[in-house]
Amino acid sequence: MKKYIINLLILIALIVLIVLKLTENKQKAEARVYHYDRNQPILVHTSKLKAQPVVINKEFTGNFMSDQDGKINADVQGKVIAIKVKEGDFVKKGQLLIKLDPTLLIAKRRTLDVKIKGFKDDVKRYKVLVAHDAVQAIKLEKAQLGLKAALAERKSVSEQIKKTNIYAPFDGYITMKFTEVGSFAAPGMPLLQLTAIDKLQFTVNVSESDLDLFDIGREYDINVDAYPDEPVTGKLSVIGSKANRSNDYPVKFDVVNTKQKSIKSGMFGVVKVKKDYGNNAILVPATAIRGSENNAQVYVVQNGKAVLKNVVLKGHVGNNVIVKGLQDGEEIVTSGFVNLFDGANIQSVEK
Repeated sequence: MKKYIINLLILIALIVLIVLKLTENKQKAEARVYHYDRNQPILVHTSKLKAQPVVINKEFTGNFMSDQDGKINADVQGKVIAIKVKEGDFVKKGQLLIKLDPTLLIAKRRTLDVKIKGFKDDVKRYKVLVAHDAVQAIKLEKAQLGLKAALAERKSVSEQIKKTNIYAPFDGYITMKFTEVGSFAAPGMPLLQLTAIDKLQFTVNVSESDLDLFDIGREYDINVDAYPDEPVTGKLSVIGSKANRSNDYPVKFDVVNTKQKSIKSGMFGVVKVKKDYGNNAILVPATAIRGSENNAQVYVVQNGKAVLKNVVLKGHVGNNVIVKGLQDGEEIVTSGFVNLFDGANIQSVEK
């Protein structure tokens, strides 16, 4: 019993010693930790804003593509017996381009004509017999249903015969031929490529920092590389919502070709962009912007404190951003954002 008490006392003493040692270590660790004083002034770099005229002139290279450019496919199967056009030909909407052999379809329609005549005769005969209770009415009904089915099938075959003549769906140029006389055509098989160039689409790829230079619905001057003396105008119709692999966005202009149709699909050109932000634009270093594009903020110096202020981003000029919501002469924080918060006391060093 005495030995048990001695062991218990030793264990308690060890626990007390461990607790005291841990407490001492904690105090030493806390003494080494830096405790930030929120009332301590934070050293930052600042800059005073100055309103200034800003006009941006830029050029973007792109290419012209046809507004209507598609492959002419076969809707029915058959052997190509005539091709009425060649590559480079201009065709009008509704013009005959290709003829497929309709022989089998015409034969099928003749067979159906015989079948239809038989059903019509049966219907006429059964009507008389049913009226005299000579046959059951169900025979008349079967003949009438057979006639309807045969008529529907004949109509379908007639439509297929019409589709053996392939016509141009719109005005344009034959830019490629995929078949020859004697070849077999099947539904969905491309036969010709038709390209319209009356209306074109001019596309340039633009970085996100330059997207704000473009306004949908506005007209821009476009110079064609091949015809520098024949400038055209393009109406901006699309600003892409998804970047390509180069992280650029497609910007598209609707262009009406010249009277001579001199601009061809695939040609290159340059669009000139000019945007005037007025004589009192406020430029802010991009590094001073806090938050996101849609929720941008800037630290403004007021009475020795850094105060967050909401701003609207209007455009990019190099490493600067044109903003709305700041005034000429205001002082903003441009660097030193570590530990900085809204309302913090600051010690500013003006750049």
